[in-house]
Amino acid sequence: MSQQALRQVLPQLPISLDRNVLVSSKTFDDAGVYRLDRHRALVQTIDFFTPIVDDPFSYGQIAAANSLSDIFAMGGRPLTALNIVGFPPGLVRPRVVSSILRGGLAKTAEVGCVIIGGHSIRNPEPIYGLAVTGLVDVRHMTTNAKARPGDLLVLTKPLGIGIATTAIKRGIASRALQQKAIALMSQINTVGAQLAELGLVRAATDITGYGLMGHLMSLCRASRVSADVDPAAVPIISKEIGDLIELGCVPGGSRENLHATTVVVDWASTDERRRILLTDAQTSGGLLLCVAEADLENVLTVLRKAGAPSAAVIGKIVPRRRPRPLICMTR
Repeated sequence: MSQQALRQVLPQLPISLDRNVLVSSKTFDDAGVYRLDRHRALVQTIDFFTPIVDDPFSYGQIAAANSLSDIFAMGGRPLTALNIVGFPPGLVRPRVVSSILRGGLAKTAEVGCVIIGGHSIRNPEPIYGLAVTGLVDVRHMTTNAKARPGDLLVLTKPLGIGIATTAIKRGIASRALQQKAIALMSQINTVGAQLAELGLVRAATDITGYGLMGHLMSLCRASRVSADVDPAAVPIISKEIGDLIELGCVPGGSRENLHATTVVVDWASTDERRRILLTDAQTSGGLLLCVAEADLENVLTVLRKAGAPSAAVIGKIVPRRRPRPLICMTR
């Protein structure tokens, strides 16, 4: 569902008064957090989607990495997961389903998370994902409500995945782009937990279906701040992406994201291709980190050692502008 639709639906639900609920859907964060004791809290999330690549094992890996990312974005470590499986009866062979599940198992095992069961249904389209439970130290929890003016915005994966996967589905993506896209989507954002445990990051979010601008908007609203972004500093997965945008390889979700920015983003002189890139719907995208300037070099060092695909400083958190725009493009 679009952010606009969710903002109409969720406010109609009663707000939990349980004081142990530390993060709920109120701030549109990546996962819910429930306090267990003085220092520990459960982090819970769920995610699934239809196939975005042809290879079933890769699909399983990507779906699992995407689900696990929400836990790491909160500074937590995943403990257990449940499979969510839906397939059209008689159209998908059991060995294909098995390959998808093995892909998910491989990714959860990579980070010490155990799949302990799941649920399957008959569904017109294949779907796969995980419901994940993790643990976080309350003192080092990262949320989208803790950004402060002066924080620098650091992005850990390049953008363009939505455009790339659309091109893959249409059979017009180069072999190199296909391989790069699959590798990026399969990479888990473990570094989010590392940075939180080191006390280097207070606020963070992962970039998925609502694109960079959509998730940054939620962060700004939750933290009651605004942001300046340098569009030229935002990394892109491949130079091929610009040509694909010209060919119309833009997913519907990305177009919805761009439309949603109309009244909250001052695009200034940013060209159309760059606007589409900044609102492109990502699958298993990177983390957007809010980093105090004094901690920047340490954060960049950790990202490089962890093999993060990028460590790009793309902007800055600023005091809240009233009433708008929330986000301004700068040069």
